[in-house]
Amino acid sequence: MSTATTASVSTHILDTSIGRPAEGVAISLAARSGSDAEWVALGGSATDADGRCKDLPALPEGTTHVRLDFAVETYFTHQISTVKQAEAQQDAPRVRDSGAFFPEVAITFAVKPGEHYHVPLLLNPFGYSVYRGS
Repeated sequence: MSTATTASVSTHILDTSIGRPAEGVAISLAARSGSDAEWVALGGSATDADGRCKDLPALPEGTTHVRLDFAVETYFTHQISTVKQAEAQQDAPRVRDSGAFFPEVAITFAVKPGEHYHVPLLLNPFGYSVYRGS
């Protein structure tokens, strides 16, 4: 979907503590046109059942840097309550007993016109990793 004058961005999240996609994580997208330029909020979305965010806003022409903000605290709070409910119903081991150490994850990266950037987030309550995917 990118043209010669714009870049495009997509992402997905895998919760590595349970080996499943992270559903319902809010993601916001911001862009700027140069290292000294102000960030412009472009909007956001949330991950689907596959942990994918397929409808992030388009980047404006001239974008050189992109920031993805992942609001993970709410996701982990929900996960903890789900685990506690399951534990109450069975003799299952406790998966985690606290929320996310990082309440949000902000990833900033440089882009070039005409390229697509897929930036997956590998997430657990006490750490994360990102990379440029395909």
